[in-house]
Amino acid sequence: MRHSSLLLKNSKLYIMAKGSAFDKFIHREEKGAKKRERIRQEKKKAREATKEYFRRLKDQSKPADPKAESPSKLKPAGKKAAAGTTLEKSAITTRQNDKTEYPLNKFIAHSGICSRRDAVDLIKKGLVKVNGETVTEPGFKVTVKDDVSYNGKKIAPRKTLYYILLNKPKDYITTTEDPRGRKTVLDLVKNAVDDRVYPVGRLDRNTTGVLLLTNDGELAQKLSHPRYMVKKIYEAKLDKPLTKKDFDTLLNGVTLEDGFIAPDALAYADPKDKSVIGIEIHSGRNRIVRRMFESLGYEVRNLDRVMYAGLTKKNVERGKWRFLTEKEVRLLKYLNSSYVQKP
Repeated sequence: MRHSSLLLKNSKLYIMAKGSAFDKFIHREEKGAKKRERIRQEKKKAREATKEYFRRLKDQSKPADPKAESPSKLKPAGKKAAAGTTLEKSAITTRQNDKTEYPLNKFIAHSGICSRRDAVDLIKKGLVKVNGETVTEPGFKVTVKDDVSYNGKKIAPRKTLYYILLNKPKDYITTTEDPRGRKTVLDLVKNAVDDRVYPVGRLDRNTTGVLLLTNDGELAQKLSHPRYMVKKIYEAKLDKPLTKKDFDTLLNGVTLEDGFIAPDALAYADPKDKSVIGIEIHSGRNRIVRRMFESLGYEVRNLDRVMYAGLTKKNVERGKWRFLTEKEVRLLKYLNSSYVQKP
């Protein structure tokens, strides 16, 4: 059996990882001294992670001029904000060195066009030019002094990075544009910033919940890459109760048309209703949660992502958004760096 603990509560079966975000989701009603102690331990871990992040940042990038500004700092934003959002933007201003060389795909990602992985495809298709010449090698080195253009339009690395958490409603497409004219998630955040942001990962049209949008291509690449094993927690409402037999089968893994898949954790989210299931995964395969249940003969009627990379939709109403805090951005950048899965 996978790394989890088996609990019997009111004759209901639960399987979960102790101390995990999934455990908190299942026990979201806990109160009293136990809850206070858990919160204290979580804050302690967050402080330690933050200190470690800054230690690594200091070791990796020390400015030559001691009076120079730090590699990244929080930039106060104006009070322009949409209804239901905070008034402060998580806008991080980055210091650029004219002599710093970037792989071309990384340069494009920093320009806010797309993620580094998607930039590779754009380059190989011959859509990118450097100093007037078409370049098809993603690793080609460029600096901010080079004239880099995409589809005939000059691009440059962004100086200000934005991070937005959206509680996605149904009937919105997770894409930057739709040729069929359907509503996209960008319609919900169009007044958030004066720059282009794009969704990290994807949610199906009828899947709701936590979605991150940013113009930070490097972070988007990291969160989307399988080797970082970014955790996601979903609450699925099925068309019928999940039997114990199928529960065990799903926990041990099922084989789909694109390969084997097993959840990191699984539980009955509602002790009184076995058709409501909590599931934690790190796979980013298309419609993976729905397909896992469908392989056992269940239809997912409602699917809600309640957690993504440690971010939750707490205090964010459906269809609304907020900017990430400086602390949340730091933790995302350091997320899972200490145990990256080997390729």
